[in-house]
Amino acid sequence: MPLPSIVAMISLLAILASGVWVSLGLMGVGIFSLEIFRSIPVEKLLAQSIWNGVSSAELLALPLFILMAELLFRSRFIDGLFSALEPWVRRLPGGLLHTNILACAFFALVSGSSAATTSSVGRITINELDGRGYDRRLTIGTLAGAGTLGFLIPPSIVMIVYGVLSQTSVLKLFTAGILPGALLTLCFMGFIAVLAKLRPNIVPKHTGDNSRIWRERLAGLPALLPFIVLIGSILGSMYGGIASPTEAAAVAVLVTMVLMALERSLTWRALSDAATGTARTVAMLGLIIAAASFLASAIGFLGMPQAVSAFINGLNLPPLGLIVLLMVVYIILGSFLEGMSIIVMTIPIVLPLVVSAGYDKVWFGVFLILMVELAQISPPVGMNLFVLQGLTREPLTRVVRAAFPFFIIMLCFVFFLAVFPQVVGLLPGLLQGG
Repeated sequence: MPLPSIVAMISLLAILASGVWVSLGLMGVGIFSLEIFRSIPVEKLLAQSIWNGVSSAELLALPLFILMAELLFRSRFIDGLFSALEPWVRRLPGGLLHTNILACAFFALVSGSSAATTSSVGRITINELDGRGYDRRLTIGTLAGAGTLGFLIPPSIVMIVYGVLSQTSVLKLFTAGILPGALLTLCFMGFIAVLAKLRPNIVPKHTGDNSRIWRERLAGLPALLPFIVLIGSILGSMYGGIASPTEAAAVAVLVTMVLMALERSLTWRALSDAATGTARTVAMLGLIIAAASFLASAIGFLGMPQAVSAFINGLNLPPLGLIVLLMVVYIILGSFLEGMSIIVMTIPIVLPLVVSAGYDKVWFGVFLILMVELAQISPPVGMNLFVLQGLTREPLTRVVRAAFPFFIIMLCFVFFLAVFPQVVGLLPGLLQGG
């Protein structure tokens, strides 16, 4: 590998390990490497790259979906979700543990954020399940695993960022995430069901009146109505051809505010807190995206993608072997870096390799998002782990052990998608065919 590429990689790892802001670290490495090894006007490249990185029209959806998630976090919608789902899962093997998984899947459909999904669902279900005698380790584990669905199930903030950086249709990415998200949800539920059959003591015996179960199910449906309306407004407007992802995000914010007004939770305090939270998150992501665009241009001038490509090609790996190698690399990166950093750092180098191996950019987007989800529950920097530690006051090591079985499930699921990539392409193909 050429010396400039080696110096850039070492500098990047050193700066990020030092705790410097990711955005400043990415820009610093690009400027430092170009100034030393290339005679080009770095300031002009920096300005142009930043402008190109943050001026994409599709990025307008990002602050809107984040604002919607912030508003939902301050609403009371999630409070009724547990009671609405409880009668439907009560008689399944595993009982109310399934409410964690299904509630996370429901909230992911309108949130787009993994941490927000985990926190919103966990603050309701943890105390409920503890009070009913459920195994606390499994309660934490199901939240850790299912909470990551916020990145995979559309609308996903990470998908928007990947789509912009890789120049991939956000609508296709959203469509591609639906089936894998549903299958991963079923995998989590299947694991809980099998475990409950093997170890009945993890689930307390239900003592309710089963003769009234349908009455309870129907009585709880109104609590699901806000989520159904939101899902319909987001996905229906996009797939119905009425709105682009950006326009659908604006519709979602409006519908969320109307629903909150109807339930009397739309206060000036809620609006102010949601706006402040959105501004902070968008500022952070905007800086990271701008820095990533510049770094992508910089490493192109340094010849790093070509050098890495030549090295990988020299290994003569089959396509599946390349994916396994990337899985190992991303697991290692996920142990030290948060998900957004992993995406912006690796796309310029890895995406050409994956495409040349026969996988398309939409498939790689889903693969990469699943690897980022694994980073969410990988110690020592997994965000979901810290969210759950704050909610449960458990030691981090206990939270990590609780999340480990779901980490393995997700890892096996990623390998399944690598062997059968058509699972990811099925719905986008139908949409394109339609």
